[in-house]
Amino acid sequence: MPASRETVQAVLKSIADPVAGGDILSSGVVRALNVDEAGAVRFVMEIPPSASTAYTKIKDEAEAALKATEGVTGVSIVMTGHTEKAPPELRTRKAEPQGPQKIPGVNHIIAIASGKGGVGKSTVSSNLACALAQQGRRVGLLDADVYGPSQPRMLGVSGRPASPDGKTILPLRNHGVTMMSIGLMTNDDQAVVWRGPMLMGALQQMMMQVQWGALDVLLVDLPPGTGDVQMTLSQKAQVDGAIVVSTPQDVALLDARKGIDMFKQLNVPLLGMIENMSTHICSACGHEEHVFGHGGVASEAAKLGVPLLAEIPLDLQIRLASDGGAPIVVSQPDSGQAKAFHDVAAALVAKGVA
Repeated sequence: MPASRETVQAVLKSIADPVAGGDILSSGVVRALNVDEAGAVRFVMEIPPSASTAYTKIKDEAEAALKATEGVTGVSIVMTGHTEKAPPELRTRKAEPQGPQKIPGVNHIIAIASGKGGVGKSTVSSNLACALAQQGRRVGLLDADVYGPSQPRMLGVSGRPASPDGKTILPLRNHGVTMMSIGLMTNDDQAVVWRGPMLMGALQQMMMQVQWGALDVLLVDLPPGTGDVQMTLSQKAQVDGAIVVSTPQDVALLDARKGIDMFKQLNVPLLGMIENMSTHICSACGHEEHVFGHGGVASEAAKLGVPLLAEIPLDLQIRLASDGGAPIVVSQPDSGQAKAFHDVAAALVAKGVA
């Protein structure tokens, strides 16, 4: 019988916290505890960086204790840390400059972003990844939308990533796309309640500790807005450019401009914009209607001097395909709905960034 959450909590309460005192569960070191139906245990240890040596021993102790617990089928523990001031003896030494780094094996990185949620950024990301794969590119997709990960569903991926050595993570693959998402490590209905340092630590692990293999391009599906994840990606990884997705309506464009300004401040080139839900054609009568307005994104792209990469329709088949785990470029590759994504993929390949 799989171990219960209460059983796991009891084990964690038996392990002393070497810094805060008490046990690691009561002290708040253990975060985002998840015990799935099969008995696999996952959680984050949020620690002060200065105490990493002490907590590494505690991590090993917790892992051993849980593995010895009846009903526990697997244990995955991630350590991340708060930012602290350097000790006085180190403050006179300047740290070596650490700019954006290349992800091993990855030739290009493209960020897919939006100013606000609900504009179809993740749908664009999954379809574009599959379209690039169909053009013979070696493609990875990192679902960095930690609070709302949707790529496992859209790409029809299930199961848990393996970690054969406890240090590196093996991503999953479908439709020719190598994919990693925090959604693969949590239950579908489980909220990820993390603060900024935990988000940044998780993103860096998904970038640098995943065995991506040799990729021509890694697409990063960012959360909406201009927060910690966007800054961490731009500051830690060499991003070749960003694509901003927006609907034509004024409210969405207001937020899209903020996202564009963020990338400008972070010195990430803007590769172009995509207008999603651009138009709707009635399946009964063929009447075309611009539900969210039309041309707003094209006008904004013209002002910025960047390409309008695509105008993607508001179409039932695109939604059904994504919900079904086979994006429209996979389920209906020769359809008119898929053409826009193929055109964007071809443009990125021609530009030399994919």
